[in-house]
Amino acid sequence: MQLRYSFRLYPNGPQRSALARAFGCARVVFNDALRTREDARAAGLPFVPSADLSKAVTVAKNAPERAWLAEVSAVVLQQSLRDLDTAYRNFFDGLKGKRPRMGAPRFKSRKDNRHTVRFTANARWKITAGGDLSLPKIGDVRVKWSRALPSVPSTVTVVKDAAGRYFASFVVETDPETLPATDNMVGIDLGLTHFAILSDGTKIESPRFLRRAEKKLKRAQRDLSRKAMGSANRVKARGKVARAHARTADARREFHHQLSTKIIRENQAVAVEDLAVKGLARTRMAKSVHDAGWSQFTAMLEYKATRHGRTFVRIGRFEPTSQVCSACGVKDGPKPLHVRVWTCKECGTVLDRDINAAVNVAKAAGLAVSACRAQVRPERVPAQRGEAGTHRDGQPTVVGISSLQGGERKSTPPQEDRVGERCHRAREVRRR
Repeated sequence: MQLRYSFRLYPNGPQRSALARAFGCARVVFNDALRTREDARAAGLPFVPSADLSKAVTVAKNAPERAWLAEVSAVVLQQSLRDLDTAYRNFFDGLKGKRPRMGAPRFKSRKDNRHTVRFTANARWKITAGGDLSLPKIGDVRVKWSRALPSVPSTVTVVKDAAGRYFASFVVETDPETLPATDNMVGIDLGLTHFAILSDGTKIESPRFLRRAEKKLKRAQRDLSRKAMGSANRVKARGKVARAHARTADARREFHHQLSTKIIRENQAVAVEDLAVKGLARTRMAKSVHDAGWSQFTAMLEYKATRHGRTFVRIGRFEPTSQVCSACGVKDGPKPLHVRVWTCKECGTVLDRDINAAVNVAKAAGLAVSACRAQVRPERVPAQRGEAGTHRDGQPTVVGISSLQGGERKSTPPQEDRVGERCHRAREVRRR
């Protein structure tokens, strides 16, 4: 399988200037090729092939107005055309239903948050004996090697992010590292108050990295808004905002890596629910959903399971994991979010909503997880005023059990009382 290894680069002043030229030339070639194809499409002409675009780049390098394209490696310019071909291929595959739909290729800007150039083996880049990364027409760049590469890479991509940091990204072929087999199997229910709830009853608190860093981010963004447009101080302030966001993203990624590695090492099979993250990101919980980073976490679980010989299963997002009793299998219907603990009418088992959902995730995936793990016997909480009620079948129940979520006691909303009052009035009218 293929894995990506990234290492931090520390170029000096001349090397940063050379990389800036490479980023700019790659962007210009990409935009010129995209404009050529868009003009042909508008004129009703056939799709311009990559060979014609490559010849156009060679002609442009010999023209006086594009002579500076020769200052960078020719491989960088050709790989920029390959990136455009990939963007078009992904766009057309999305239209055909071969992959999720995505937009058409767009023009790049020098103000983009991320800049990349790629060097293949034809560029004759190499890793020197002293551990530096030798790039054509750039020089020997110092690298912080945090681990050894498992195999010899054929390409290297130099990335500059919004925070001004440089990285060398290698895609290498690796052999699977099968871990010793274990009998443990787990289902995972992802949430906001608790980031992950395992079917064995373990609850992992959500770190909420963005929420914790909001104060610093707010201060940095306020300083940026007060700087004059186009000034050097505004550029510095923008860098501070980008670095603050980068620290938050790095902390979240490190948390995901540690947790996903721990789960994969301890369990032979892992099951998660396929959440509609894009839909949830359009609700009032958008900031918390993005802060959790569920998609990144599940992607890590998936590739680590493949690498280490584990089983990874996604269940459908419409599976009623929160409505079914994990002890007897009776579907009790949807419940409001404030109901965190409920009692099954059929078997009388007191169930924790999140742990019950995690067990049902494992069951839906076909994992052998004992349902008794979801049985929770919390301390008895007195019913609040207006919560006690009776169904038409005469079975007593408690509507809206109070629970402690995030350290605050949440009681039944006033809407429940109004609904019960309206039902009572309707029964009185029918009796009359």
